[in-house]
Amino acid sequence: MADNLFIPLILGTNRRDRKSEHAARWVYSKLTEREGIESQFFDVRDFDLPQDDYGTALGSQFPEWKNAMTKADGMVIVTPEYNHGYPGVLKSVMDILLKEYIHKAVALVGVSAGPWGGTRVIEAMLPMVRELGLAVTFTDLNFPSIGSKFDGEGNLLDDAYERRVAGFIDELVWLSTTLKWGRANVPSRHHTAG
Repeated sequence: MADNLFIPLILGTNRRDRKSEHAARWVYSKLTEREGIESQFFDVRDFDLPQDDYGTALGSQFPEWKNAMTKADGMVIVTPEYNHGYPGVLKSVMDILLKEYIHKAVALVGVSAGPWGGTRVIEAMLPMVRELGLAVTFTDLNFPSIGSKFDGEGNLLDDAYERRVAGFIDELVWLSTTLKWGRANVPSRHHTAG
């Protein structure tokens, strides 16, 4: 288990002037600073999704995403809350794959303009990520009133997040490591051990 963990991050909105990009870039920088973690930044804006079909049959059309999720030990999803839910484009991107997610960890970052910090978007995502076979950490990261958390250049304005992100990543590392060991040592109908 000496290998680094591979934990990609995806930013789940393609809206213009999105404030959640600051949070996503900052969390990504914290992942890449952590010893023992490799990461890759994905943005739903970069997926040229067809307008007439979705689903796992599209996996081969997005080889970078498929290869990353095949290799991944866990992942981070950063998404704003839109009307108590998550963006449809995020769901469409997640639906491109299925077996690549099974028995891997996912940590959720909620972003909102208001005071709840994306709590409701995280709650809305739980059934979706569970159905994909992902195991959710219990340590979420919430960014309420996102406009006051970063300056225009994306610099963090609230030092309390340094401690919060450390605990968030600690839990993700634990669960990712545990599931990596399980995939390697405990056979299931979704993978072979050894």
